[in-house]
Amino acid sequence: MGLSNQDVLKKAKEFEVKFVRLQFTDIFGVLKNVAITVEQLEKALEGELMFDGSSIEGFVRIEESDMYLRPDPNTFVIFPWRPKDGAVSRLICDVYNPDQTPFLGDPRNALKLVLAQAAEMGYTMNVGPECEFFLFQTDSEGRPTTVTHDDAGYFDMAPVDMGENARRDMVMTLEQMGFEIEASHHEVAPGQHEIDFKYADALTAADNIATFKLVVRTIAQRHGLHATFMPKPIFGINGSGMHTNQSLFRNGRNAFYDPQGKLELSEAAYQYIAGLMNHVRSFAAITNPTVNSYKRLVPGYEAPCYIAWSGRNRSPLIRIPAKRGPSTRIELRSPDPSANPYLALAVQLAAGLDGIKNQLTPPAPVDRNIYRMAADLRDEEGIGSLPASLIEALEELKKDQVVRDALGEHIFERFIEAKAKEWDSFRIRVHQWEIDEYLAKY
Repeated sequence: MGLSNQDVLKKAKEFEVKFVRLQFTDIFGVLKNVAITVEQLEKALEGELMFDGSSIEGFVRIEESDMYLRPDPNTFVIFPWRPKDGAVSRLICDVYNPDQTPFLGDPRNALKLVLAQAAEMGYTMNVGPECEFFLFQTDSEGRPTTVTHDDAGYFDMAPVDMGENARRDMVMTLEQMGFEIEASHHEVAPGQHEIDFKYADALTAADNIATFKLVVRTIAQRHGLHATFMPKPIFGINGSGMHTNQSLFRNGRNAFYDPQGKLELSEAAYQYIAGLMNHVRSFAAITNPTVNSYKRLVPGYEAPCYIAWSGRNRSPLIRIPAKRGPSTRIELRSPDPSANPYLALAVQLAAGLDGIKNQLTPPAPVDRNIYRMAADLRDEEGIGSLPASLIEALEELKKDQVVRDALGEHIFERFIEAKAKEWDSFRIRVHQWEIDEYLAKY
């Protein structure tokens, strides 16, 4: 059962909350806060609190700046790391226009609109994200370095893994905030960690990813470390991904499971896979939204770069984890944790639904190691590649009406404009690699 506004007021009183942070994200997934005192909470819950939308990147221009925050009472939670006296809580909000219509530039609203389309087709979406991150030391000024705190490897334990205490603290904090943690371990690269939490409906999962990032960064800081969700902070070792496990449910049953189907997958599952494969080049700009994202999507570091799927193999873009029945799911391995979680889920769902609507058929599964296949063999089998750069991804995004519709015109236009500037800023800089490569040679 969901919480009502009255429940929130009651809880705030019970836990002696002094401050409430009203949270939402900009179109790039950066978490924004409007802090209020508990005395203003009732007014906030009624959706009467305003803020200046022109100060948020990608929202609105100065002449149309008044926006309203409408908190979702189900997202009320106390921050466990704050003192008990003068407790701090938070609520995630939807953003509304002054005329009380949902603001089309709000990423949470964009996801809700695609979820409504799924509901019209009889589906709900569940998502289980796997978020990887790096823990780095800070310098004497407290600025982040790229020096890791360990030399540990996959699943290593202390004493090698000095980040274990920080990670344990993160898990305990998340659990206090209502997360059900399924796994927490050291990843392949030094300083790299993963914490997986239980799947939830798509909107809750997106809220959870936004909260997760905040908690991880906050707790890391308290341990004197810097947590980063940058996809590829260090050349030569694995980057961080956000593998997205997704399933559709219909009338309380997993719509991807069919005990009689090939690999025990339903027609809808195959069509959804085909939809993802059909649109993955176009939505890469959303699931992999930074210049740095494309340094991760290269052969040799476990990240996918070729468009293929498999029921067995771990190297392709899409894999089908072994569990069946209610746990049947499709894992898309390309997204990274720099993505805005609301938009990333919106475009994946829109792509999958498009596959179902148009009854698309995926190509045959590829059960061999694609990284070891020769390029001409990949061409022969029709195995395409993900975009190799942000600018290539943006060009693909512009051509795809399905993904564009999932974002809505407002977000689409602002996103393209901002990311084109980001690419340009990168393109015209002289990088250290160029100095090392050319300065002495020419």
